Amino acid sequence: MPPKQVVEIPVAYGGEYGPDLGEVARAHNISEEEVIKLHSEPEYPIYMLGFVAGFPYLGGMNKAIATPRKKSPRLKIEAGSVGIAGEQTGIYSVESPGGWQIIGRTPLKLYDVNRNEPVLLKAGQYIKFKPITKEEFRAMENEHKGN
Repeated sequence: MPPKQVVEIPVAYGGEYGPDLGEVARAHNISEEEVIKLHSEPEYPIYMLGFVAGFPYLGGMNKAIATPRKKSPRLKIEAGSVGIAGEQTGIYSVESPGGWQIIGRTPLKLYDVNRNEPVLLKAGQYIKFKPITKEEFRAMENEHKGN
């Protein structure tokens, strides 16, 4: 059996990148920092890609932060947004409407038609979220602009 392939995904949690982080924390009577800790601890298996090109459905999220979808979906979720819906977490690979609780965003492009392999992730891999600062996000975003 091949070794487990873990892809590190940097995420800026909260604020403009994760407008629902506070809502998730309040729903569970814990701090935003605790939500971030519980969300970024596991290595998540990628069960499948779908919904839109490159959107990874992930297993293994801590049930302590499981939060229902929003009652009213947003018309626009930024590409790279990390969300929670029930007991699942995922990453919006492209800008789209959606009803997940958005807790953060990654500067990585999960789907880019201009790459040799447009989809960054594959079913069977694992994701490990790594909290980063807003400054690190902006630096990485600028670094990846032409890619």
